[in-house]
Amino acid sequence: MTPKIVTSFIQGKWVEPKEGAHKIKIIHPADEKHVSTLYEADANEVKYAAESAKQTFESGVWSKTSIDDRKSVLLAIKDLIVENKQEIAELEVMNTGAPIAQAYGRQIPRSAMNFEFFAEFISQASNPIFDQNPDYITYVRREPIGVAGLIAPWNAPMALATMKIAGAIAFGNSCILKPSELTPLGFVPFMNLLKKAGLPDGVINMVNGRGEITGAAITKEEKIDVIAFTGGTETGRIIGAESGKTLKKIVTELGGKSANIIFSDADFERALDAAMIAIFSNNGQQCLAGSRILVEKPIAKEFKKRMVERASNLIIGDPFDPRTEIGPLISKGQIEKVLSFAQTASESSETNILYGGRRPDGFEKGYYFEPTIVEAKNNQTTICQEEIFGPFATILEFEGIDEALQIANDSEFGLVSYVWSTDIRKIMKAQAEIRAGVVWVNTPLMRELRAPFGGYKNSGIGRDGGEWSRNLFTEEKTVSIPLKDFPIAKLGGISGE
Repeated sequence: MTPKIVTSFIQGKWVEPKEGAHKIKIIHPADEKHVSTLYEADANEVKYAAESAKQTFESGVWSKTSIDDRKSVLLAIKDLIVENKQEIAELEVMNTGAPIAQAYGRQIPRSAMNFEFFAEFISQASNPIFDQNPDYITYVRREPIGVAGLIAPWNAPMALATMKIAGAIAFGNSCILKPSELTPLGFVPFMNLLKKAGLPDGVINMVNGRGEITGAAITKEEKIDVIAFTGGTETGRIIGAESGKTLKKIVTELGGKSANIIFSDADFERALDAAMIAIFSNNGQQCLAGSRILVEKPIAKEFKKRMVERASNLIIGDPFDPRTEIGPLISKGQIEKVLSFAQTASESSETNILYGGRRPDGFEKGYYFEPTIVEAKNNQTTICQEEIFGPFATILEFEGIDEALQIANDSEFGLVSYVWSTDIRKIMKAQAEIRAGVVWVNTPLMRELRAPFGGYKNSGIGRDGGEWSRNLFTEEKTVSIPLKDFPIAKLGGISGE
C-alpha cells in the first residue's frame, strides 16, 4: 500500500508532520496522479537528525559493537529486503516509472546484495602491521569517521542509496539519508524493517526534501563528517564548495556521456543486444548509460538499421506490466528536457533522427517518450556533449581506433565506457587510453563491488566499493609501540645527575 504521507525518520521514529512545512506532491509518472505527499525537512529538522545521529555514534551502541555483530545485522537487513521485495519494488515503480521486471530483476536484488557484500567485506578486511624496525611494532587502526550524510538520486533510489548506507554503517558510522524528493516511497518499508533486523535506533536516519533546502542543510551541518553524493554535476560542485567550509570528506558520482565503442570485428549480435540494454534499460535514466554509440564505418549502416528495428519493437507501457520494457520518464520536467533535445536534433543540419524523438501514440497521460536514435555527423553537437538522461541514443561513425578514442575522450565527462572487439590489441589500447573511471569490455553494465567505481573529469571525485568505501567512511590511526626500553634524552636535566 502506498503511504499517504512521508516525513523524516529520526532515532527510530517517524517525525510527526509539522504545521507549515513545505509539502511536495509525489506523482506517479505513468498517469500523473498524486499518490503521496512528502513533508520537507528544513534546516532545523536536519540539525535534529544530525544531533541524534551524533549522539547515537558517540554512545557506542553501534560504533563500538563487534564486527561479528555488525555482520549479523547487515545480513538480517539483506534478508528482510528480500522478504519485502514485492512491496519495495512496487513502491519504487510507483515513484520512478521504471519497469517492474527491471525493479524485480535488478534494482531490489542489488539493494539486498549491497548489505551482503559489506557484511562479508568487514569480516575479511585487515589492517597492515609494520615490523621492519626491530625496536618498534607499528600498526594501523581503522575507526568510523562519525556521521555520514548520504544524498541519493531518483533514477535507482534503493539500489544507489543502499550502497551508501551499507558502506557507512558497516564500518560503524551513523548516517542521515536524503533521497530525492521525487522518490521517497521505497524507503518507508525499508526504514520500518531496520529495528526488526536488530539495528539500534539512530544509526540510520532519513530526512526528505529538495536539494536547495534539505540537501544544503546537510552539507552545511557541522555534526556531519562525510558526504557521499550521487547526482548532477552542477549540484556536485556546490556540495564540494560547501563541504570544504567544514572540511568534510566527500565522494561525488556525477554526470556521464559514456562512449560505447563498437569495432567492426566485434560480435555484432552481442554488441547490438548490449547497446540496447546500455541506453534503454531503466528508461535510459542512468548515469552510466552508453548514450554515445561509436560504430566503425564498415558495420555502421547495418548497425543503425538493426538498432532502429529493435527500438521499434520495444514494448512501451504500464510500468507495472511485466512485459513492459520502456516506462515513463520520472517527471514533467524531465520529459520536457528530453523533448527539447529532440527538438534540437530535428532542427540541426548536423543530426538526423532515425527513430523516435516524440511522445508515443496512445498515451494521453504519463511522461512517456519514445525510445530515440539519432545519427550525428560530429561529436561537437549538443546531443553528443550534454547528458540527456532518457532513452535517447546518438550514433557516430568512426574510422580506426585512433579516431574512436579521440571521440570517446572528447567529453567533459568520464564515468564509464564500453569497448566491443575481438582483437586483444585494440582492447588493450582502448582500455589504456580511454579517460573514464570504468571500462567494460564486451559486456554491458557489470558492477564489481570489490573494485572502485567513480569517474574522471566532471563525472565526480573519489570512488566507492570495497576498500574505497572503507577509505571514505573511516579514519586511519597509526599506533607505534616500542619493543624494548631505549635511552631518552633528558632535555632540561642537570648534567652529571
